[in-house]
Amino acid sequence: MQPLSSHARRQNLAHLHKSGDPSRSPFDVLVIGGGVTGAGVALDAAARGYKVALVEKTDFASGASSKSTKLIHGGIRYLPNFDFALVHQGLVERGLLLQNAPFLVEPLAFVLPIYAGDRHPVGMPFTPPRGIGLGQLLDLGLSFYDGFAGRRNVKRHRHLSREQVLKFAPALVTERLKEGFIYYDAQTNDVRLTLALLRTAAQFGATIVNYAEVTSFMKKDGTITGVCVCDRLRNQEVMVCARHIVNATGVFSQQVEALIGATPLVQVEPSKGVHLVFSREDLQLADAALVLPETDDRRLLFVIPWQSRVILGTTDTGADDLDHPTVTHADVAYLLNHLNRYFSTHLTTEHIISTYAGYRPLVKSRTAGAATAKLSRNHTVLQSPSGLVTIVGGKLTTYRRMAQDTVDVLSRRDGYRLVHPTENLPLQGSVGCPKLQQEILSTSRSALGTLDEEIVAHLGRSYGTEAHKVLQLIAEDTSLAKRLVDDLPYVRAEVLYACRYEMAMTPYDVLARRTSITLEDRQRGLGVVDTIAQLMAREHSWTTEQRAELVVAYRAAIEQQMAAETT
Repeated sequence: MQPLSSHARRQNLAHLHKSGDPSRSPFDVLVIGGGVTGAGVALDAAARGYKVALVEKTDFASGASSKSTKLIHGGIRYLPNFDFALVHQGLVERGLLLQNAPFLVEPLAFVLPIYAGDRHPVGMPFTPPRGIGLGQLLDLGLSFYDGFAGRRNVKRHRHLSREQVLKFAPALVTERLKEGFIYYDAQTNDVRLTLALLRTAAQFGATIVNYAEVTSFMKKDGTITGVCVCDRLRNQEVMVCARHIVNATGVFSQQVEALIGATPLVQVEPSKGVHLVFSREDLQLADAALVLPETDDRRLLFVIPWQSRVILGTTDTGADDLDHPTVTHADVAYLLNHLNRYFSTHLTTEHIISTYAGYRPLVKSRTAGAATAKLSRNHTVLQSPSGLVTIVGGKLTTYRRMAQDTVDVLSRRDGYRLVHPTENLPLQGSVGCPKLQQEILSTSRSALGTLDEEIVAHLGRSYGTEAHKVLQLIAEDTSLAKRLVDDLPYVRAEVLYACRYEMAMTPYDVLARRTSITLEDRQRGLGVVDTIAQLMAREHSWTTEQRAELVVAYRAAIEQQMAAETT
């Protein structure tokens, strides 16, 4: 049985519960949180030889780890703030991800257009009088950006003429357009990256369970020794004991710390980031991303080609309901206003395919009234008097370094020599990639004769060498080669794969996370949810009533999101 299959979930819960038996040895490390940071901690600890468990209160990557801008980058917007250490760390981690997960992380070109009259391009705190020398300043800044990446740099930036800028983005407003630059970063599928980390951690023996919420801590002599976990799918409780407990719950870090009964050390300021999704045709964008050079609040907005669509984002505002971040009419208006300032296509809400919002767990400023856009993207590892270790802050790109720093704390506690195996650890699906991946896909394609080039490319990009498992399902039942949505490359076999290898427990798990149908589909999955529920029902042995309830729950959640966008 696969360690992350839906059927193994109950077995994993039983394994967790056995750790609470005094006659058995506890886990070495229990990670609370199944986002990219928690997954990274679980992998790092397991790779160092620790006996690891991970619990997530909802589904894996259901928070910020599925709501990012999908970029792996150093962050050029941090350069004007002279946050060089953060930029350098991000660029080093970008290089390691390109090395360790080549099928999931790919280089991406970014075009930065320069317009006459922009007051604060790329968030610069000042502009030379009449813009004289602006190009030289930006050239210098991008040279620093290249330099910080060192030998792991993707490609050096270069200057673009006005005409060259328009070749990359012909729909740009031409009035006042002077010149531009092209530089290089990378992008990923944030959820599939998280799942690859979890699958790799499971290969190292980690016991992993979703829909398992920590409700309280167990203590002995003031030190935490374990947790009480509620299985949210069956409403049952299990006790889990561990020598070390890591809180990797992002914006929920303070809530988890508060369960101990002491004043939390963590101070988090959630920052809401909103994104809009469009078709590539509407923005006439090819394979390079575009940086909108200036916004009213000095943020950078990116227009990014991603899979079959284009993502516009992001905002940086305060929080409301942490469990249900919503995209409001004001959020949509802000993004559309700035998009139409630089694009001649004049897009409206009718062009929006989907929206999504998530919260970044920023380290909170102790200065009252500080704007979230100014708060630190650095991470910090905190140890409470009870022994709880909390990792908070950071960003998608630096998850591996965050995990490494966290497990270093545990290793120092234990008196172990510090080793960093994840620096050169290929994630599952990467070994032998891309050569083996291409061989598998080529052989399977010729044998099956049922998959077009778009589907083959999608499977390689999403699963790497693990694509052969999806293809094997199709070989056993060719009806599983059928697309789920006509204009998207997802096929029915992926639903079965999600259940058997990635612990997908609900239709929402498949539509929003194992695939990106909720983001890429104009109907946001409403037209295919019945089909997916039917396929999953065979795997989970759902009754007709159970299947219907899950479909209703998905429809209600999506309709609620869509209603919020108009208010």
